[in-house]
Amino acid sequence: MKNDNFDINALFLGPKSENGQFFKDALISCVDDHLFWRKDFHPEDEPIISYQEKKCDSFQNVQDRTLSVLDRLSALMRETSAPWHSPRYLGHMNSEVLMASILGYVTAVFYNANNCAYEGSPATTPMELEVGMDLCRLLGYDTSKSWGHITCDGTIANMEGLWYARNISSLPFAIQAVRPELVAGKTDWELANMTVDQILDLAQKVKDVWDDVRNNSVRGLGVQESKLGKWIVPQSKHYSWVKAADVLGIGLQNVVDVQVDNHFRMDIDVLEQTINDLVEKQIPILGVVAVIGTTEEGAIDYLDKVVALREKFQKEKGVSFYIHADAAYGGYARSIFLDEENRFMEYDELVNRLHAEGIIDNDIVWPPKDVYNAYKALEKADSITIDPHKMGYVPYAAGGIVIKDKRMVDSISFFAAYVFEAGTTSPMLLGSYIMEGSKAGASAASVWVAHQLIPLNITGYGKLIGASINGAHLFYNMIAKTKTIEVNGITVRLEALVNPDFNMVDFAFNPEGNTDLNYMNEINLKLWEQSSATGVPILKKDFVTSHTDLAYEDYKDAPENLALRLGVTSDEWNKVKSIRVLRACILSPYLGLPKVTEQYWDDFMESMKKKLSCILK
Repeated sequence: MKNDNFDINALFLGPKSENGQFFKDALISCVDDHLFWRKDFHPEDEPIISYQEKKCDSFQNVQDRTLSVLDRLSALMRETSAPWHSPRYLGHMNSEVLMASILGYVTAVFYNANNCAYEGSPATTPMELEVGMDLCRLLGYDTSKSWGHITCDGTIANMEGLWYARNISSLPFAIQAVRPELVAGKTDWELANMTVDQILDLAQKVKDVWDDVRNNSVRGLGVQESKLGKWIVPQSKHYSWVKAADVLGIGLQNVVDVQVDNHFRMDIDVLEQTINDLVEKQIPILGVVAVIGTTEEGAIDYLDKVVALREKFQKEKGVSFYIHADAAYGGYARSIFLDEENRFMEYDELVNRLHAEGIIDNDIVWPPKDVYNAYKALEKADSITIDPHKMGYVPYAAGGIVIKDKRMVDSISFFAAYVFEAGTTSPMLLGSYIMEGSKAGASAASVWVAHQLIPLNITGYGKLIGASINGAHLFYNMIAKTKTIEVNGITVRLEALVNPDFNMVDFAFNPEGNTDLNYMNEINLKLWEQSSATGVPILKKDFVTSHTDLAYEDYKDAPENLALRLGVTSDEWNKVKSIRVLRACILSPYLGLPKVTEQYWDDFMESMKKKLSCILK
C-alpha cells in the first residue's frame, strides 16, 4: 500500500517556486527571531547606533552601497548559476535543497557558531555530535561504540579515513619501541597485519605512555612509511584519494589502482590477485577503499566481497587490512533499506515495500542483489565517508565521516593550547579529533534540521532518494526504448553505458555507420559544450548535462562494450582507447514520476536533435 504520510513535494521550494510564500514567511520568521534575540540580551543597555546617526549622509551612503553590491551579486548569480533546482538540470551531483535545511543554515549562521570548541558553539556542537550518531545508525554501526562528525566536504572526510588507517597501522611499531614486551616475538610482517580491533585493544594498554607511543608512531616520524604498505583503490576512485596520499605522505607510489569490471565496479578477482601479489612480496596492505556511488558512473562497488576477502586472508594467511567505504555520494541511500525500526530489511521484503508504496515502479528491478549486499556490508567497514550535501539534500558545505570504533580517535587527536586543556576528555572538543580547525556551526545545524524533519529510513529519506533512483531508471529505459533518432536525414544511435546502480546515467550518440571513434567523441564533446552550465547566460540553456572521458588508463577495456554497441569496432577502440560520454545525474525527485519523465524526455530529445542538427552538417 502506498505511504502518503510523507509528501516530498512539501520539502522543496519547487522548480517554479511553488512553495515560495511558505519559504519567505518562514525565512522572515527566522530573521525576526534573531533580531529579537539581540534585543533581549540585556534589554537595559542603551542602543549604540542612534536614530540621528542613521539619518547621516555617510550612514545612508554605506547602506545604499550595500544594496547596490547585493544587486550586482544577485544579477551575477541569476545570470550564471547552474539551475540545479529544475528537472532540466542533469549535470553534477547537485539538486533541490531542502527548505528546512536552508532555513536552518540561515538561522544558525546569524549566530556565527564555530564548532571547533564547545564554548564557541554551545548550540551547534551538540547538534553535530547528534548528527554523527544519526549517520552511524544509518550506516549500521553500533552507536555505543562508533563516532562521527560533519566535515567541510568528502575530500576532507576521505583524508581523515586515510589518516586513521595510517596512524592506526603504525601503532604496533610504536608500541614495539616503547613497550616491546607487549609485542614480543612478533615480526614486522605480523605487526603490519594486526587487525584494527587487535591494534586498538593493544593501544589501551599503553595509555600511561601515550605521548611516547605517539612520538614513535608515524605521527612522530618514528615509523618508515614503507612498513605500512599499499593503499588500494578502484580505478573509479575520486581524485581526493590521490590528493590525500600526497598530503599525508603516503606517497603516490603506494597508491595501487585496481581495474573495474564491465559494470564499472572494482573487479574483485583483480583485487584478490593484487593482494596475493603483494603478500607474496611481503608488502603489507595498508587498506582497501570501496566506492559506494562513483562520481562518474554512480557504480556501487562489491563492499561485501571486499569484506569477505579480508576475512579469507586473515584466516588463511594472517593478513589483514583497513577498509574504508567512500560513500560520499551513495551513503544516504542506505535509508531505503531500513524499516521504521532501523532494521535492514530482507531483500524480498524490501523490494515488495518499494513497489507497494510506489517508491520504485513495479516494472523496475532495483536494487540488484549486488547493490543490496554492498549496502548491507557497510557496517563492516572501519570508516565511511558520507556527504549530507549530496544525497542529504542540504546546502554546502557538509561532508561527513563515521568510524566504527570511537577508540580510533586517540590515534589522530591533537590539542591546541588556546582552545583545549591537556587531559580533557570532553567529546565536545571537536577540533581535537578532526582535521579541520574552525568550522561553521551553521552546516551542522542545517544537517540537524534535515534529520529532525526526515526519517533516515524508507518512509523518509528512502522515499526521497528512491524517487531519484526511479527517475534514473526511467531515463535509462527511455534511452533503451529510443535507440535511434533521425537528424538531417542521418540515423543517429543512442546507447547508455550501463543499467545504473544508483541515480546516474552515462550515454553517448553516434551516427549510424560511423566507426571513427575520434569523430564520435568529437560529436559528444560538442553536444556537451552546448549543454554545459557555462558559456551563454544560463537562462538560454534548455537542458544542462555534464560529461566525462572514459579512457583506458583509468578503466582498461570496460568502456569498449559501449563503443561496440554504438558501431565502433574493437580495432578502433584499441587504437583510440577512450570514449566521451554525456552524464546525467538524476538527483531531482520530480523525475521519479513517469509522466514528468516522459514530458521532459520528449523535450530533452528535441533539444539533442536541435544540437545534433547543427553538428552533423
